[in-house]
Amino acid sequence: MSKPVAREPQRRNARSNRARILATARRELGRNPDTTLEELARAAGVVRRTLFGHFPGRAALLEALAEEASEVLRGAMAAGAERVGPAEPADRALAHFTLLMWPVGDRYRMLLSLARHDLGVERVAEILAPARAEVTAILERGQRDGVFPAHLPPAVLSAGLEAMTVALLEQVNTGALEDDGSRTATASLIAAGVPQERARAVVDDVASTTAVAESVAGE
Repeated sequence: MSKPVAREPQRRNARSNRARILATARRELGRNPDTTLEELARAAGVVRRTLFGHFPGRAALLEALAEEASEVLRGAMAAGAERVGPAEPADRALAHFTLLMWPVGDRYRMLLSLARHDLGVERVAEILAPARAEVTAILERGQRDGVFPAHLPPAVLSAGLEAMTVALLEQVNTGALEDDGSRTATASLIAAGVPQERARAVVDDVASTTAVAESVAGE
């Protein structure tokens, strides 16, 4: 089955309208997954014809959001690879990865309640494949180095951590949880077999190191 394709914008104002529609869709669909395209057009400040000119239907809009999420995810992973060296202990690498990925998941968390139904499981798997492979590799290395206990195969444990992260993002979506990624990173380390106090210390240190690095990069 071919993916629904949104029409390519050709003018500057068309690109601006498209970006505004996507930003509005992320916000409004996060609040209410049943928001209609007509309601999105009004919220974005464009006429219905403009929205449908870019996105012929709901499937095309969601596919555009999915592709945007995929590009942002790959970009975040590339940035993380520059900061995290191969010699970094696996528990720190997992904390680093979770903290770097959290803003991506937080930004596109509304897709979690829509993607499997509207886009299909295979499309979701395609988007998440790079992240799944990276987490599995970190867990495999950690188990080999004795940082994580080998209580579950790395791929199975990776799937479990992903499911937990999705569940926590959904709790953020409902307002039941507030998190900047630190609580989820700590929970992931504990689930991977790291003692609670060690998990907290690792996440706190990685978070502070990341914040300092971002501050220096922004100067």
